[in-house]
Amino acid sequence: MLSSGKTTALGAMSGTSLDGVDVAVLQTDGTEIFGFGESGYRAYSAAEQGILRAALGKWQGADGLSEVRDIVHNAHIEAIKPLEADIIGFHGQTLAHEPRGRGTHQLGDGAALAEALGRPVVWDFRSSDVELGGEGAPLAPFFHHACARYLGLRAPVAFLNLGGVGNISFVDPSITKPEATGAVLAFDTGPANAPLNDLLQARLGQPYDKDGALARKGRVETGALELFLADPFFYKMPPKSLDRDAFSEMNSLVFELSDVDAAATLTGMVAASVLQAMDHAPMPPTEVLVTGGGRHNPVMMDMLAAALDCPVRNIDAAGLDGDMLEAQAFAYLAVRVARGLPTSCPSTTGVRAAVGGGIVSYPST
Repeated sequence: MLSSGKTTALGAMSGTSLDGVDVAVLQTDGTEIFGFGESGYRAYSAAEQGILRAALGKWQGADGLSEVRDIVHNAHIEAIKPLEADIIGFHGQTLAHEPRGRGTHQLGDGAALAEALGRPVVWDFRSSDVELGGEGAPLAPFFHHACARYLGLRAPVAFLNLGGVGNISFVDPSITKPEATGAVLAFDTGPANAPLNDLLQARLGQPYDKDGALARKGRVETGALELFLADPFFYKMPPKSLDRDAFSEMNSLVFELSDVDAAATLTGMVAASVLQAMDHAPMPPTEVLVTGGGRHNPVMMDMLAAALDCPVRNIDAAGLDGDMLEAQAFAYLAVRVARGLPTSCPSTTGVRAAVGGGIVSYPST
């Protein structure tokens, strides 16, 4: 068990966008954030991305995972080694997520990383939550609650993460503990960047819609949008979560559209799914702070601003690093796990009671 007091922790995150490994340092006692440290990024090469993409949907024990595991481990070791920290939070690479079926699969062995790095590693954050009836996702909401308090906010606010999948945390920072009733409600909103990135990669060999350049030239196909919003997921009460490829049929809805109209329509679907999510807000947020890669797409941000009834702001403007927030979250959660504090609760993942997930592995020497 980690001793009490302020600890320097490092979080490492390799998201479903498959672009690379983010690493970030913060100082925390597992409850309060005291400050943020260095960060770094190790991109996956095009060849590595191809191998990772081919492994999506695979479960533990499937053939061909050793090569994928080596890529994930080596990238993390390269990213983490230059930075100093007392403890490391290692999320692993999500390959499959089916909480009401086969469970969840984050590829990576934290014990092997602890040996390679000579530092304690906290990992396998999601399994305990799923085993106790939770969705296993999203896991950043407790950190979002801490961020709101770090920023000195007291009124309700929403944190919207637009990575491969979108998720939202409705936070009331006036409530001290994140697991307390009314402090946080969180869930996945729907697909975010993954379908658009996959479409552009397949059609144009382009990893994403830089600056929304394609979407800006196109128009949203309302018929495809209506079919998308008819999916039962949007009418399911939260908490709820998605696998990266849960909406893989989105690309079939835009199959016959031009590149620019397909990009505009897929971007519009993200904004529409967030609007649907706002129906579940326990109280209207004073603003929506957007993190993740989607905040760099000005067309997506404009669509969100037009759809929502409150201000929409890039989280960087609030004084946080939107590129590193998820990595920072797993640094924060690592300390909570090591100190026996909960990392999720019924209003974030649907787990039966507040639970602290994760395994702590220590190096042998």
